[in-house]
Amino acid sequence: MYLADHTWPELGDALSDGSVALVPLGSTEQHGPHLPLATDHLIAEGLATAAAERSDAFRTPTINVGVSPHHRQFPGTMWVDPPEFRDYVESFTRNLAYHGIDRVVFVNAHGGNVQHLREVGRRLHEDEVAYAVEWMWDESIPELVDQLFERNGPHAGPKETAMITHIAPDLVREDRLEDARDGGLVDLESAETMVHGARTFYDSIDNSANGAFGDPTDVTPEKSERLFEAAADQLVKLAEWIGERDGDELFPEPRVEREAANR
Repeated sequence: MYLADHTWPELGDALSDGSVALVPLGSTEQHGPHLPLATDHLIAEGLATAAAERSDAFRTPTINVGVSPHHRQFPGTMWVDPPEFRDYVESFTRNLAYHGIDRVVFVNAHGGNVQHLREVGRRLHEDEVAYAVEWMWDESIPELVDQLFERNGPHAGPKETAMITHIAPDLVREDRLEDARDGGLVDLESAETMVHGARTFYDSIDNSANGAFGDPTDVTPEKSERLFEAAADQLVKLAEWIGERDGDELFPEPRVEREAANR
């Protein structure tokens, strides 16, 4: 169910303690010469929509702009600073808890958001406001990603190209796939920005002139569908797992007292 499609009386009857929300989060940033700036938030929204249709979870509106200053040299990229992003997502989630949704999955499709979403989840858990976890779609199916594509990349590579091929094929510039490969960085191990064990780069452009990583030419509609469905299935299972947990299992354990510690 998509929350924003319903009226407040309908939602008043539907929401209750133990409800699960799927919050799609991504970015609006460069994804090489072949994918749209909307790539990450389209993936997050597509997966959250599919999972909400196949479970009892509620999908919220999408948070489209994330922590992306490391892509700032490419025209059109948008970003917010980490403190503002964390505060916004936390406030957004506290709003959901006010309405009875105390279990949240941050359906994330942007690596730059990961550490900040985990920090927000920690804050909410510590305050016993909501149980919120960050979920990154490709981390739920790493074996399949590696099986489908020989030369993966963390950004604008075959896995993201495959997801957009499935979700919004008209937005893939198929005539630029080879440009993305040849003008980007196919193999991360060949980058010269790790020096004596130190990561010497801060921006995407330091490693890839066109912002792409990996080889997106190795994508087919069949692989794309398989990847999407596998990730959506994992998200459904996660939403069901969280929804089935008792509150005592999700929120912090009480402080250990001296007597218990000495037993």
